[in-house]
Amino acid sequence: MQTRGKVPPERVEKIMDQIEKYIMTRLYKYVFCPETTDDEKKDLAIQKRIRALRWVTPQMLCVPVNEDVPEVSDMVVKAITDIIEMDSKRVPRDKLACITKCSKHIFNAIKITKNEPASADDFLPTLIYIVLKGNPPRLQSNIQYITRFCNPSRLMTGEDGYYFTNLCCAVAFIEKLDAQSLNLSQEDFDRYMSGQTSPRKQEAESWSPDACLGVKQMYKNLDLLSQLNERQERIMNEAKKLEKDLIDWTDGIAREVQDIVEKYPLEIKPPNQPLAAIDSENVENDKLPPPLQPQVYAG
Repeated sequence: MQTRGKVPPERVEKIMDQIEKYIMTRLYKYVFCPETTDDEKKDLAIQKRIRALRWVTPQMLCVPVNEDVPEVSDMVVKAITDIIEMDSKRVPRDKLACITKCSKHIFNAIKITKNEPASADDFLPTLIYIVLKGNPPRLQSNIQYITRFCNPSRLMTGEDGYYFTNLCCAVAFIEKLDAQSLNLSQEDFDRYMSGQTSPRKQEAESWSPDACLGVKQMYKNLDLLSQLNERQERIMNEAKKLEKDLIDWTDGIAREVQDIVEKYPLEIKPPNQPLAAIDSENVENDKLPPPLQPQVYAG
């Protein structure tokens, strides 16, 4: 179109977007998270990882956002909604648009909190916090889908590409996050990861008596829900282990039975022939006199 039709680049870009929308909408169910890849496995891994890091606080990540301000809290909720909504879109460009909207809400939240424009150093930690708080569904599959099928020029240039790159960096940071990343000791990090304690619980215990009762109750309920969630995960893990043990036991019994059958095969012999009469093979039976009959004589 550019060489023969001399179509302006802006027009070519719009046409490519429409072609991408048509093709990817039709092929979405075949090319999103295909069975030939390990996208689903990566989704489960990052989802489990984010769930295990639910105790991370904004202060640990140096997030310059004050959620106590209603307007800031509203921006955080919108950012989480946008990043979760990405999974419902079919076109790569629409998924990118969700990431862009999420990022702009983050910049607005930082700007309101600091009363000054946000910097890149402020943006990435806040994006990491949003991802941890939202735990978007099928995150790795969506990232891989955008990487494979989005218009390359859109990923390499412009604000869409910048925000998408930051999202990839945020996911990579979460996957490798350790005690040093949060300025914690290894002992505290291990205790938080195992669920033995929670930094939010410690903060609640250190509140002054004049603190709001409603906020105290809210954090108490959150801590209780966290404990219940951990117990449920332990029960589910034990149930899966028991199921696996039962399957292994059943398979073991079946193998043992099969080995015994192969070692000592069952032989089915034909039934014995009925016993024949003593003189059944005597061909001259018809020439024998009839058997003697008892006779009664009068004396």
